[in-house]
Amino acid sequence: MCDAIEGIGDPHQVHAWAERFALLADPGRLSLLLAVHRAGPIAVSDLALATGIRDTAVSQALRLLRASGAVHAAKDGRIVRYSLCDPEIARLLDAMSTAATAPPPA
Repeated sequence: MCDAIEGIGDPHQVHAWAERFALLADPGRLSLLLAVHRAGPIAVSDLALATGIRDTAVSQALRLLRASGAVHAAKDGRIVRYSLCDPEIARLLDAMSTAATAPPPA
């Protein structure tokens, strides 16, 4: 039982990880995060084209991602460009990309 308790770790850290995974659980948000991670800084209109999600839905998802601290918005003239700013999410996205391209285990 001690190993199980130790495996869980700090309850606050568990909560933080659960929040990160909740952001990744939505296919639209996950697509946006992958696009921002790969191509950022990137504008809403470019994200909409890349993901096939309407501009308004992209903007709404980006507001949530920005409020959670996953992405950062920076003005570039009249255009707002988004970039990934959560290093833990970046590592998760990198791991997902690596796993997706790795050959299946024998």
